[in-house]
Amino acid sequence: MSMLQRLDAADALPGAAELRARTYELLRLEPGAAVIDVGCGAGLAVSELSSLGFRAVGVDLSSEMVDEARRRSPEADFRAGDAYALPVDGGFAGYRADKVFHELAEPELALAEARRVLIPGGRIVLSGPDWEGLMIDSSYPALTREIVRARASVIAAPRIARGFQRLLAGKGFREFSVEVIVGFLGGESFARGLAEVAVRMGAVSFEEGEIWLSEQVGNGGRIAVPQFLASGVS
Repeated sequence: MSMLQRLDAADALPGAAELRARTYELLRLEPGAAVIDVGCGAGLAVSELSSLGFRAVGVDLSSEMVDEARRRSPEADFRAGDAYALPVDGGFAGYRADKVFHELAEPELALAEARRVLIPGGRIVLSGPDWEGLMIDSSYPALTREIVRARASVIAAPRIARGFQRLLAGKGFREFSVEVIVGFLGGESFARGLAEVAVRMGAVSFEEGEIWLSEQVGNGGRIAVPQFLASGVS
C-alpha cells in the first residue's frame, strides 16, 4: 500500500472527519483568516478549511504529495517545503500539524518555525497518535506488546503526542488546551503492517507474526489508539 493510499484510508476511518473538524475548531479562526497546514499530504484539510472561508496554505515535504494535492484541489495553495523552514513569510493566524510531529527528529525547531510564521496571538494546533499506546485485543498479550514496541521503535518520536503541552510551553506558547480522543485503526492491511515490522525488526518470529495476524484478521483487526490534540497561543 502506498503512502497516499494509507493517508486516504486513515482519512476514511470512523471518527476521522470529526477529529479533523475538532482541530479546526481549536484554531478559533476569524472569517478570512490565514492558516497553514504543515504536513498537508493530499490536501484534504486545506480543502476543508478553504470551504469554511479561511485562507489556507498547505505545505508538505513530499513534492509528489503536493502535486497530488494540487490535482485534487487546483484552486488551493500548496507548496513543497520543510517544517523546519516553511516556504512562507508569516502573517498566519493559525498553524495546524496533524500526524506530523512524531516523524520529526527536532520538533523544537519546527515549533520555533511555527512561532515565526504566526502573528502575535495566533493559535497552534497539534494532533497525533501515541504509538506506544496502541490498545489491541489479543489472546497473545506478550506477543502483542512486542509487536507494538517494534512498531514504535521505527518512529522518530512515538511518544511525542502525550508531551505536546510540554513542548509548546518550552517554546513560549501559552493558554494551552489538551484533549485525548480514542480513535480506531483497523483492517487487515494495518494489522499486517504491524506484524511485518515486528518480524523485520526481529522482535517476533515469522511464525509468531502469522499466528498473531491470523487472530487479528479473524476479529476484524480493530485497534484503538489515543489521539492527542493540543493547542496554544503564540
